[in-house]
Amino acid sequence: MGCLDEGHFNGELENELSIGLGEVGFDEERVAAIGDAVKLLLQGLGEDVNREGLRKTPLRVAKALLEGTRGYRQKVNEIVGDALFPEAGLDNNRIGHAGGAGGLVVVRDLDHFSYCESCLLPFQIKCHVGYVPSGKRVLGLSKLSRVTDVFAKRLQEPQRLADEVCLGLQQGIKPAGVAVILQCKHLHFPDIESIFLESNHQRWVNVIVSSGSGVFGNKNADVWTDFFGLLKFRDIDIENVCPRGSSDQCWCPSVSSLSAKVSSKIVPLNPAMVTAVSSILKSLGEDPMRKELAATPSQYVKWLLNFQSIDMDVKLNGTLSGGLNSLNSKLEVNSNNKQICSELNLPFWSQCEHHLLPFHGVVHIGYFLSEGFTCIGKSLLQSIVHFYGFKLQLQEQLTRQIAETISPLLGGNVIVVVEASHTCMISRGIEKIGSSTSTIAVLGHFSTDRAARATFLQSIPTPTYCEGQ
Repeated sequence: MGCLDEGHFNGELENELSIGLGEVGFDEERVAAIGDAVKLLLQGLGEDVNREGLRKTPLRVAKALLEGTRGYRQKVNEIVGDALFPEAGLDNNRIGHAGGAGGLVVVRDLDHFSYCESCLLPFQIKCHVGYVPSGKRVLGLSKLSRVTDVFAKRLQEPQRLADEVCLGLQQGIKPAGVAVILQCKHLHFPDIESIFLESNHQRWVNVIVSSGSGVFGNKNADVWTDFFGLLKFRDIDIENVCPRGSSDQCWCPSVSSLSAKVSSKIVPLNPAMVTAVSSILKSLGEDPMRKELAATPSQYVKWLLNFQSIDMDVKLNGTLSGGLNSLNSKLEVNSNNKQICSELNLPFWSQCEHHLLPFHGVVHIGYFLSEGFTCIGKSLLQSIVHFYGFKLQLQEQLTRQIAETISPLLGGNVIVVVEASHTCMISRGIEKIGSSTSTIAVLGHFSTDRAARATFLQSIPTPTYCEGQ
């Protein structure tokens, strides 16, 4: 694509490739091609690709994407291999089903993630798999999770993923039947316009899908009753399962009518950026012309443009202001200036500049109001949070920027805590679903008064934004 300095990216590549790339089956050529495209996307956002925070982003994104789609380069038969073990089941003198001769086996709560084929954002999966052994053989239980991972580590939508896991297990271990239930959670990331229009933005889109083969091929079969009976205490019932064919119509928030309406207000798409995303899909092993992927490059670029490196206006009290300089004229008075004033649970959305993956959470702000200053209204504080959130960011930097911005408006005594869930923690590396990160900035009196800090920190409620909650 010609967007890399000669030899610069390949030089970094040689230094970085030794960390585990061979283990997941991708090569230098794929990494370089994706890195090239990512650098073009960053330039399309108006970013300086040579600045410290972004210098290695193309390489990091390439490695994360290839790791997260390694299923294209794996085969079920290689995983199942010799993991089928003899289990005789009941002897001929007994009536019933058990063990390797018809006894239902269910493995619950297998946590995975996959990339949504419509928007390229990761989504979470809690998988429940059941099968009825035949041929007096049972499968090593860990293989059920590994087979699921083969198909999850591809560009997916829930129903097709469930069907592929079901078919893969049916063909790989040849049981009497396989049942798969997937609980999927897709982050509903707002864009810069809609976040000011929706007072109660829904963070997640949830769907439950199922697939069955063999004795599970009939949805009314008794064996389904047994399967759902073992899942009932997971709050899963047959009535909760999305009817086949409907999940792809309501699943991805990026193709919903609201998102399409709002996104149409954004500037026209850069054709070079759309082409760059198409080249990434090809490097991952996908066909960019596949029907389900036809709109994906445009959808991803629309979402990415939320984080353009431009001077954004901040929406204050229902109107667009010229910038942060007008904040003082919008302040609300609070006479109780001898106690710690606070605004808790201000939601934010942002984009990690290291991996181009979203992170989101809440911001808590506390302050002592100095003489001659007045309180800032919640709506203005929320606008400041959004102003710094809708950028390529680091959580530590976001925390500092919020604190430094509001400090002179309140007399300098400020504490800011940011609690966030990072998509990069579930979709790469350690893959820790449910983890969260907290950062803190203290200025003025809060930096020396331990009791004041403790009082404020104790007032922070239990978070409700994390994955799995």
